[in-house]
Amino acid sequence: MLYSLHEYAYYSAAPMRALAQMTRDFWGSKANPASDTALGRTLYASAELFSNVTRRYGKPDWRIDSVTINDTPVRVQIVEDWSTPWVRLLRFQRDNADLRRAGVKKTAPAVLIVAPLSGHYATLLRGTVQEFLLDHDVYITDWVNARQVPVLEGRFDFYSYMDHIQQMLEFIGSRIHVVGVCQPGPPVLATACLMAEDNHPNRPASMTFMGSPIDARFNPTVTNNLAEERPFAWFKSNMVHNVPPPYPGVGRRVYPGFVQLYSFMSMNEERHMDALKSYFSNLVEDDGDGVEKHLEFYDEYLSVLDLTEEFYLQTIDLVFQKHALPKGELVHNGRTVKPQAITDIALMTVEGEKDDISGVGQTQAAHEICPNIPADMKELYVQAGAGHYGVFNGRRFRESIYPKIRDFIAKTDANL
Repeated sequence: MLYSLHEYAYYSAAPMRALAQMTRDFWGSKANPASDTALGRTLYASAELFSNVTRRYGKPDWRIDSVTINDTPVRVQIVEDWSTPWVRLLRFQRDNADLRRAGVKKTAPAVLIVAPLSGHYATLLRGTVQEFLLDHDVYITDWVNARQVPVLEGRFDFYSYMDHIQQMLEFIGSRIHVVGVCQPGPPVLATACLMAEDNHPNRPASMTFMGSPIDARFNPTVTNNLAEERPFAWFKSNMVHNVPPPYPGVGRRVYPGFVQLYSFMSMNEERHMDALKSYFSNLVEDDGDGVEKHLEFYDEYLSVLDLTEEFYLQTIDLVFQKHALPKGELVHNGRTVKPQAITDIALMTVEGEKDDISGVGQTQAAHEICPNIPADMKELYVQAGAGHYGVFNGRRFRESIYPKIRDFIAKTDANL
């Protein structure tokens, strides 16, 4: 019933939301002589705040039309290369003529960025993609909201995720570089293990894991503790709900994105309340820069998607409760996943010193469970002062983390 109640609350607020929007337009209009008074600004800010807090946040746009390389604008076109009902493989195609004008002559390494399937859309990695586009041909997994997938399309679970990763690598072809951000770490590493054991021609050339729970037993966070302390049956009973109409996936059992969002926001409730207060003050003071900065972050942060029941519960079970991959107990299609099978796939791990989602040690555990990767093909990096989001976005990522990943990929690519 929770999902239906959530939808009911949204539609029930529609009349008040419409009234708030009319109030906002009236007090925000320059034709209103009282719009610049203290009362006018306060009423405008109150109506705008209510309207924004209660509105529906859809899937954000990528907003990547170009990147600047060597002081030259390079146009970017987003192409859907491959898809299933569950994911679109997007390619960010840089304009070749613009690249030549920018002085880029050599072929760029291809990188598949595996976006997290953990409640937010792949657009959360917009800044990540923009940096990688400076030096690489970039692909990304654009996961589909489970409530948009009809029940007749069947199930999508942890093992389906692994199969999708392999199929995308096979479609792209050759040996490319894979970057897994947060949640994808375990299934991407597991897929690489199976492909390495098969000596698959499209196995990754390198793997970079950023803030990933490869082994969640290390330095457990609040999120890890919740997953371990609650019995598996509790998650199935309390966190999974039916998709209501009118969505195409009506009847599908999902872990709703809004539940994940509320969980994350409750971890930093004071910070989010302070952000709302600042947003209100900026509206009153007509501080356009402050308002734009707030909206840019929260328009992305509040846009969420649903996960299928089976994928969510298997992730809880395999990654956070049984720790199947690092224990050598993960089995896919009757095959035990063997990290020791990897011998020629370079490995880099990136962690944030202040990560409160995947604690320091959880990602770098990949180095221990992949003992047969040569030492000169491994790199471990912990970014001082960075939280979870800062591992893949923001100033520290641009100035410190990305250059190290870029150099790691370039070194690996040169040795292929």
